[in-house]
Amino acid sequence: MPAKRPPVPLSRERIIDAALHIADGQGLRRLTMRRLGDALQVEAMAIYHHLPRGKDALMDALAEHVTTVHAEPGGSWQDSARAWCRASRAALREHPGVLALALTKPPRGRAAIAIREQIDQLADAGLADAAGAVRALRAYVFGAVAVEVQQSGWAEPPGDPGDEDEPWRPPSRGGGSPGADADFEHGLDALLAGLGAR
Repeated sequence: MPAKRPPVPLSRERIIDAALHIADGQGLRRLTMRRLGDALQVEAMAIYHHLPRGKDALMDALAEHVTTVHAEPGGSWQDSARAWCRASRAALREHPGVLALALTKPPRGRAAIAIREQIDQLADAGLADAAGAVRALRAYVFGAVAVEVQQSGWAEPPGDPGDEDEPWRPPSRGGGSPGADADFEHGLDALLAGLGAR
């Protein structure tokens, strides 16, 4: 009889992955520390060793996770901006369950560093007001994804966080209309043209 595998050590990364799975599959309101502990097969208090502030720290970590993106600089500032916007859109669409956190929590930690990196890349490529451009680009991406998620039918499940009735099944993640990609690129082109004319 083969020996049992040792349990996988609890880590911040495992906690975030499990929390994203719950939020995307059941909705953010059903993400409780008890449910997260059950998913990780640990006592809920064990999570506090990695996230001492508990639920508040978890929410911050999830927002940071989905808003921290990196992209290689392109040949022009427009190419760099497009790469960043596409990467940001993909990350947000992948986790619609925490989109509300991404929209409302200010960038911290790695997310703030990534934004600084984006500003530097656009400035190095010759864009005069790189910081203003990044603010406009982030607002566009976040708004576009919010509309796509809304149109996909993805929404928080009804009921209370502790409701254990029938499991709720959201529609497929982050998908909008068949023309969502074309709409996103069209809007992005218009925004970039406007930023270039300033």
